[in-house]
Amino acid sequence: MLIKDLAVCIQAADFSETSQVLTFFARQTGKIRCIAKGSKRAKSPFDGTIEIFTFGDIVFTSSGEDRLATLTEFEQHTPLTGLSSKLPCLNSALFAAELVNKFTKEHDPHPELFDTFLQFLQDLNDLKDSDSTWLSLLILFQLSLFKHVGLQPVLNNCINCKRKFEPVSPGSRTKAAINQFYFSSSANGLVCRDCENAFTDKIRLTEKASACLADLRLIGSADEKTIKEIETILINHISQLLGRPPKMAKYILKI
Repeated sequence: MLIKDLAVCIQAADFSETSQVLTFFARQTGKIRCIAKGSKRAKSPFDGTIEIFTFGDIVFTSSGEDRLATLTEFEQHTPLTGLSSKLPCLNSALFAAELVNKFTKEHDPHPELFDTFLQFLQDLNDLKDSDSTWLSLLILFQLSLFKHVGLQPVLNNCINCKRKFEPVSPGSRTKAAINQFYFSSSANGLVCRDCENAFTDKIRLTEKASACLADLRLIGSADEKTIKEIETILINHISQLLGRPPKMAKYILKI
């Protein structure tokens, strides 16, 4: 059966001197693994080797969930040529692709996540070389990924006692008591000062980081220190969920 879909290549590997094994994240089909026969030949039926982050309309034959599909057609859309020229953006895109691959199952569609992922790649592609908002974009994508795969953490209140994070005016005497929150992977969210003793894996958050997580609209204007703090928390959480750190995580944290 021939299936047509819009897809992004999230992994590419050589199968032979002339063919590739490709992992696509498709809008209606979900993640699929295909063999692209002859894709590396000079006169390839796919207009050349298919690279990671190329996206467009694909046609493939499905051979069942446990076998490789066969790619028969690939019509590439406008290439994301700006990613390769900006190392932070490229690393962010590679990290996001790794997470999509790790947190989704084959033939399990997530059309809204697909749209978010493609928009994320296009936003990275369009950033200017001097633009440092790539990490903010990555944070928002990771939180969206959690939501769409059913792993959304609780970020606006203590997961144990339900106390809400409430920003207070500077100098308030109750500021420390109200705003001392932690993130716990085992709890999948925030825990407050009164409940933190029950969660040995908790990591203390600054007030700024807590505020950004409680209101994601603040991430776009947050300072670099706060953004890096949040990303460190998220990478630690992802590592706990996967049982080990993602391969690309070390490249994100050192930038």
